[in-house]
Amino acid sequence: MNDNPQGIIRCSWAGTDPLYNKYHDEEWGKEVHDDKTLFEFLILESAQAGLSWITILRRREGYRKAFAGFDVHKVAAFTDEDVERLMQDAGIIRNRLKILAAISNAKLFIDIQQEFGSFDKYLYSFMPGGKPIINHHHKIPASTPESDAISKDMKKRGFKFFGTTICYAHMQATGMVNDHIPECSFK
Repeated sequence: MNDNPQGIIRCSWAGTDPLYNKYHDEEWGKEVHDDKTLFEFLILESAQAGLSWITILRRREGYRKAFAGFDVHKVAAFTDEDVERLMQDAGIIRNRLKILAAISNAKLFIDIQQEFGSFDKYLYSFMPGGKPIINHHHKIPASTPESDAISKDMKKRGFKFFGTTICYAHMQATGMVNDHIPECSFK
């Protein structure tokens, strides 16, 4: 737990960084069903692979600018010139494989939208009863059977940088699971 003088209790991972606290308080564990936001977190979580989440949060606006406001159709149409532009963009993580994966994942995201009607419907097809999971524990897992199944299916479809741990982080970020500790003021 992370206590402060105002009596607010946060999950301990949020620490004291104001950006982390804002993310924890306003986004983490909150249900999202908007495909644009789901795509944003797909890009951000994939970029995070092997890095800390705060590193990506600090570059979120850079990603928003670099990746056309997270417009999936624009990102899916990125060219080799766009890849080279992104490789020079100090506002994002300049990893060629992650940049190429973001473009490829955008195309696959659109395929899923066409197949299921929305990316949201696709993701929730893996959830028990099609509903989010509300947890009441202090030890947060790195993955679950649901994240295993989603990441396995996405890998089979060709998605990159979206293993089960990254998938579970995406699920937490978009409220498919709510892992706030029971004492948290923001659960």
